[in-house]
Amino acid sequence: MKFKEKILEGFFLKRYKRFFVDVIIDGNIITTYCPNTGSLKGMLSEKARVLVAKVDNPKAKLKYRLEAIKHKGVYVGINTSLPNGIIYEAIKEKKILNHLQGEIKTEVKYGKNSRVDIFIDNPKGKNCFIEVKSVTLSRLNGLSEFPDAKTTRGSKHLIELAEMSKQGNDCYLVYLIQRKDVEMFSIAKDIDEEYYKNSIIAKNNGVKFIAFSCEVSKKGINVIQQININEN
Repeated sequence: MKFKEKILEGFFLKRYKRFFVDVIIDGNIITTYCPNTGSLKGMLSEKARVLVAKVDNPKAKLKYRLEAIKHKGVYVGINTSLPNGIIYEAIKEKKILNHLQGEIKTEVKYGKNSRVDIFIDNPKGKNCFIEVKSVTLSRLNGLSEFPDAKTTRGSKHLIELAEMSKQGNDCYLVYLIQRKDVEMFSIAKDIDEEYYKNSIIAKNNGVKFIAFSCEVSKKGINVIQQININEN
């Protein structure tokens, strides 16, 4: 997926009120929008390099949006609004999950007042429900983890996917790791034990878990490869 707006390089200064980040671009301190409600654990080092989009919307309150932070030598995408589109595009172009057949839809209602990220309507076989999670956390070299903070919403999605799977549907939980320096993925049990427990329930009910790493650059974010998942 290519970035649609102009991307500028700068340096991270500080984050406050969750959605605001101060960065330095060309010597100027600029307040930018942070499109991520997670903790961004371990990534917010002062003077870390950042990629910032110049917002092409006259109605936007903030004219800049944080897209990526350099961590351990690679850019890590932090915009949680992008992974659904990245996975949708990759499925559409048959780069991943190319065995799935049917019409691809997004934001389809299911479960209890929820909308599934991607739904594949297959009149000749099983329908497919796909939830996508954005991953940034990497505490150990080569290992990516989710979540980076407790997520009640994430647990809800696991429970609802398990229910859809029990009803005979194909169900996937896709972890999109917005960084290229990882070879393994694991659930961060120490951060959210409830999410971990619900992931086990979902697996036992037939939900499939897969993870993909990405390369993030000034041009955009591209899926590189599927990586292994630590089952412990």
